[in-house]
Amino acid sequence: MFKVVVGHSNDPDSESAISDVINQCREDLQDQQPQAAILFAAPDFEHALILQKVQQAFPDMPLIGGTSDGELSSKEGFQQDSLVLTLFCSDEVAFATGVGHNLSKDPIQVTHQAITSAKSQLNGLPGLCISIPESLTTSGVAVLEGLKKSLGQSVPIVGGTSGDQWQFQGTFQFFGAEVLSDAIPVLLLSDQVVIGHGVSSGWQPTGSRKLVTKVEDNVLYQVGNQSALEFCNSHMASFRPTPEYRLAVYESGDDQWYMRTSNGFCDPSTGSLGFFADIPPNAEVQIIQSNRDEMIDAVRTSIEMAQTTYPGQSPETALFFSCAGRLQTLGTRVKEECEVISSILPSHISYGGFYTYGEITPMKQHGESRFHNETFVTLLLGTR
Repeated sequence: MFKVVVGHSNDPDSESAISDVINQCREDLQDQQPQAAILFAAPDFEHALILQKVQQAFPDMPLIGGTSDGELSSKEGFQQDSLVLTLFCSDEVAFATGVGHNLSKDPIQVTHQAITSAKSQLNGLPGLCISIPESLTTSGVAVLEGLKKSLGQSVPIVGGTSGDQWQFQGTFQFFGAEVLSDAIPVLLLSDQVVIGHGVSSGWQPTGSRKLVTKVEDNVLYQVGNQSALEFCNSHMASFRPTPEYRLAVYESGDDQWYMRTSNGFCDPSTGSLGFFADIPPNAEVQIIQSNRDEMIDAVRTSIEMAQTTYPGQSPETALFFSCAGRLQTLGTRVKEECEVISSILPSHISYGGFYTYGEITPMKQHGESRFHNETFVTLLLGTR
């Protein structure tokens, strides 16, 4: 048995919102006891109160989560300033959580602490890691590298970094009844779980593909024999270094690409541009373009990819991680992402999700997990 229930409320009062969410979950649980939870919450709620209420309703239940830019679920579709609580029940799949503090000091060591703690509590071998880490104080790429080193390449890692509604002032992570910052909570599911995952952006490469010849973390200085700014200007009639412009990044020897989105930083004296996540040395980059219709179509592509990679007969639930940059670009059309989900998934499948500052998922079946910008990630879960 593997069952998931979701509660979702957009009541602005924290106590009323979590009471509504808990009541929804209890009604759907039908006296079953949840073994784990994920909470997505807008930044302005009283998070400590909410977590206290969850722990009172479901004592000692492992929980992870974080603040979000927007929330979505099978109950309420797309919302902002809301709460989504996803509860997991199973007599086959085991669950365990861990947390690492002061993530920015040493992402590799802190992620190792979180995974080691979770592994020590897990009944069985890990088959999936879900994480909602800090996004503003450290590199999402470094955090993912730490997770991969601790878990090994065979364990898929899926999730998204916490957000704060495009303010970039500070995000929060949840672990049990704790409200944290600069932290990484992780949820491990044992290898009895089966998953399907998909990722798509709707953006398409255009123009020539060239080698990165100078980069420092997330600041790109030179592409080929041109500055980053010259490279972008040579491929676009007018280039403004804002989040409206993106690059496809091809790691060495790989024909698959992931996105990097500019963060607005530009130094005309060096021609350098800043991005929301690291770009590896010796990668190749290419300008990418899209429109809102293609971005909405990417939701369908992501779900269909997850359905193709799902090895069971039918998934029990889905989690979705969509980029806050997509929310900004799609504007009022962002609700169409949930409309596409509802048109594809069977009506009995409950789902939850949130809008992130960076998405984590493998790019292909049995592939290595990557850190993405501006993508829509689908995770289907169930058992054989």
